[in-house]
Amino acid sequence: MNNKVLRGLVAGVCAGMSGAVFAADTASVTQLEEMTVTGTREGQLKSETPATVDVIKGEAIKDVRPTHPSQIMGQVPGVWINTTSGEGHQTAIRQPLTTSAVYLYLEDGIPVRSTGFFNHNALYEVNIPQAGGIEINKGPGSALYGSDAIGGVVNVLTRPTPLKPEADVSVDVGEFGWKRMLVSGGNTQGDNGWRADVNLTQTDGWRTKTAYERQSGTLRWDRALGSDATLKMVAAYTNVDQDLAGSSTLTKDDYENNPTANYTQMALRKVKAFRISAAYERESANSLLSITPYVRDNEMDLIANWALGYDPTIANSFNRSFGVTAKYRQDFVPYRARLVVGVDVDNSPGGRKEKSIATTKVGSVYTAYTEGATVYDYDVTYRGISPYIHGEMSPNDRLRLIAGLRYDDMRYDYDNKMADGATSVVITGPSTKWYGHVGDTSRSYRRFSPKLGATYVFSQELNGFANYSQAFRAPSESQLFRPSNESTALRAQANAQAALDLKPVKVENYEIGLRGKAAKKLNWEASLYHMIKRDDILSVKDVSGATMQANSGKTLHRGIEVGLGAELAQELRLDVAYSYAKHTYEEWISKNSVGVNVDYSGKEMSAAPRTIANTRLSYAPGTLNGGKVALEWVRLGSYWVNDDHDAKYEGHDVFNLRANYLLDKQWEVFGSIMNLTDKRYAESTKFSNGSVEYAPAMPRTVYAGLRYNWGK
Repeated sequence: MNNKVLRGLVAGVCAGMSGAVFAADTASVTQLEEMTVTGTREGQLKSETPATVDVIKGEAIKDVRPTHPSQIMGQVPGVWINTTSGEGHQTAIRQPLTTSAVYLYLEDGIPVRSTGFFNHNALYEVNIPQAGGIEINKGPGSALYGSDAIGGVVNVLTRPTPLKPEADVSVDVGEFGWKRMLVSGGNTQGDNGWRADVNLTQTDGWRTKTAYERQSGTLRWDRALGSDATLKMVAAYTNVDQDLAGSSTLTKDDYENNPTANYTQMALRKVKAFRISAAYERESANSLLSITPYVRDNEMDLIANWALGYDPTIANSFNRSFGVTAKYRQDFVPYRARLVVGVDVDNSPGGRKEKSIATTKVGSVYTAYTEGATVYDYDVTYRGISPYIHGEMSPNDRLRLIAGLRYDDMRYDYDNKMADGATSVVITGPSTKWYGHVGDTSRSYRRFSPKLGATYVFSQELNGFANYSQAFRAPSESQLFRPSNESTALRAQANAQAALDLKPVKVENYEIGLRGKAAKKLNWEASLYHMIKRDDILSVKDVSGATMQANSGKTLHRGIEVGLGAELAQELRLDVAYSYAKHTYEEWISKNSVGVNVDYSGKEMSAAPRTIANTRLSYAPGTLNGGKVALEWVRLGSYWVNDDHDAKYEGHDVFNLRANYLLDKQWEVFGSIMNLTDKRYAESTKFSNGSVEYAPAMPRTVYAGLRYNWGK
């Protein structure tokens, strides 16, 4: 089969599987004509998607060359991703900044991790700098994707295979020992196309003991199977080895005068992640069959810096998954109707082995540790079978209606390898901590997740959408089987038993939006959402003084998000991402920092800035030979440091500068200055011992690099 035929097949498949990749690489595509895949699991015009789906194009990722996911994803309205250590992060999308399992991270539509084994740092298991695009479906996505898809679904797309031989190598260096090499290449011969991407990164870190390194690789193979079918295989591997300090807060004095300090110098995180999938698609004029089996293998060693003061341990957790996603789509001529039926099957055996550690502390700094007794040792297997149905129809040329329903049948099988009861561990001096364990058991969860949506075309320049959806998240394995320690055996065992009674968190979401354009000079989108979360999991004290996990929280999340892109002149472009939101406790009685139950109902949530904004001004004069200069302004509003409202972080304004210049068709030089004004600001904050503590962000940092590409 020649390249022209293959090109047609690849384009057709990507229209149904990953159309956003091609939209990402086509500068002339306007927002209303843009294709997305995450909102419906299949290529669809954004103008017919009744949800807020933001697309970060592959070319934008190449331009930004992010050293951290926050540097590219922060360009989306309403998205705040902070930096912890290395490429570690916490996320806020229609939620306060959190480590909770309220987001679902995908690669080419396959979850990076299994339900129940959520990791808020999951994006560092994906090769972001060499991605072909990123789609962020904001708000609930459980009707298609199941548990955890509450605040949003982040789908990282791999690069398509090239139609002719190409190679791309870039090397960049920076302050604090930053070194990175990105290598990419591929080709198509007959019916087969392939691409390989390699990311080698290393840095000393700017704070004491914050070095990290990563090795990532992605291999993709596309094969045309006759005239109507394709096979896409993707294998991805990531190894991350890092010292932790990014979320380690400092006193105000050290934050202002000694920000490189690190109180938790012996903390660590080592991550290995491997994924392989094979997507088979067969498409006719009015139908599509898609079957994608996959394998995942995740492992992590962790000494959590935030827990050294109350629960110092070293943990090894692992999760190995075998699953398949399958769907069948049938199109009908009347009303442009479409029906999709599918099923997701996931079998994920995993486990945890955790030991206490005795820490050595010099002044305020943890410097070393020795391993102690085992406090947790168990295997747990997650199994899920989730059928879903999705339908669309257009009663007329302007109106399109969408409905969907998913049923999740989930189960955990827990095998305790320790004696049932409570294990005592001497932490420091006379202090004894008790860890509760339950006997071998199983827990099951069943949930329907519906969605209803509509889009309406007012004109060629304006369309709108509305949707109603429900979402949920099942308790994670650590919430169910790894309760917090207690001061007595009785309390520890009561805590362990109570954790088994946890129910899923439930969400209802209402959203409306408008999208518009003016010729080819202006694109804009605005959305308004109202989200209610019920049965949130709280930490409370029972009458005996034991810390219990309970479903008794209710929160309200409301906001408006606006995105705008405008060509001010032939060489000048303005992009704005802005959101204003308010997150409040409606019913919330929880344990505060001194262990007392407090009623926070009616209060605004902590770590929840009302304003998040990103503004970029790009200038591309002819003298840069195809390059450009971009000035970025990042604005984060003020927020409460804790739920008691003892103090506020006042927010910050940060400026970044990026530029590139093409020496010729093959060679390019580029550079960036992050935190241009060298402003002292915080990535996160907390209230401790009567005062605010701050996790400092990087000072002004300079990067520069050289890129060579051949064959494009």
